[in-house]
Parts: sequence; C-alpha cells; structure tokens
Amino acid sequence: MPSNLDLQGGKAFGLLKAQQREKLEEINKEFMEDQKYRDEEDLPEKLDSLKNKYAEFDLNDQGEIDMMGLKRMMEKLGVPKTHLEMKKMISEVTGGCSDTINYRDFVKMMLGKRSAVLKLVMMFEDKANGASCKAGGPPPKRDITSLP
Repeated sequence: MPSNLDLQGGKAFGLLKAQQREKLEEINKEFMEDQKYRDEEDLPEKLDSLKNKYAEFDLNDQGEIDMMGLKRMMEKLGVPKTHLEMKKMISEVTGGCSDTINYRDFVKMMLGKRSAVLKLVMMFEDKANGASCKAGGPPPKRDITSLP
C-alpha cells in the first residue's frame, strides 16, 4: 500500500482486500490457462468460489492461511480439530514444506484427485449448505406420558 495515501480503518482494509483479490484472480488465470485443469467442468465458477472461501479465512491478509485461519475455518464448518490434526491437514496440503497454506496449494488440493481431509470437509460443507437436514418449525408437542 503506498505510503502517500492516508487511509484509515475500513478504507485501508477494503483496499487491502481488493489487492488480495486481484492477486488471487491472477493465480486463477494461471489455472484457467493450465492444460492440466482445462477439462474441469465449470472451472471459472469453481475458481471464483474457491477464491471467495480462501479470502474469507486468510486472517492476516498475507495470502496464506495459517493455523488460526484453519482453526476458524474448521470451527465455522462445525468440525473443530485439535492442533495436531490441523498441523497434519496443513502438511497434507503443502506436502510438508510449509506451516501455512498458500492459494496455489489450496486450489491444487480442491481441484486435484487426492482426497485430503481438508478437501473432504470443504466438500461436505458445500453439500450441507445445499440441503438443509434440520426440520423447520416448532418441535412437536409432547405430553408427560411420552417422556422416558
């Protein structure tokens, strides 16, 4: 961010997020041009969805999901994990060479054939958002004789 701009609070955050999304969009273009992923169905829509999910959990806005970002993601998905489980997830995605998940590794995992734990959880979230399994309305009335 240029130092001659005097941005504060929300404006600075908005500018930072816009810059981050531009970087992620550039990486998406690389994947669109990559021969390996050209035959993927609905690739532009999938990449846009992945970009939005990734940006949501990049807490430090450095372009990488760290341990706390992953913890927040798992809690939001309703599957909290221990510190060791999250370290294993990050290791699966990055191949053990980093303590954070960058966007390229994230997209490769989500579009790839390998079934990492994180990929399975994210796919489960998508299916759960599509179909609500909880019944709507108030619970049925019960009388004293139906109690155990």
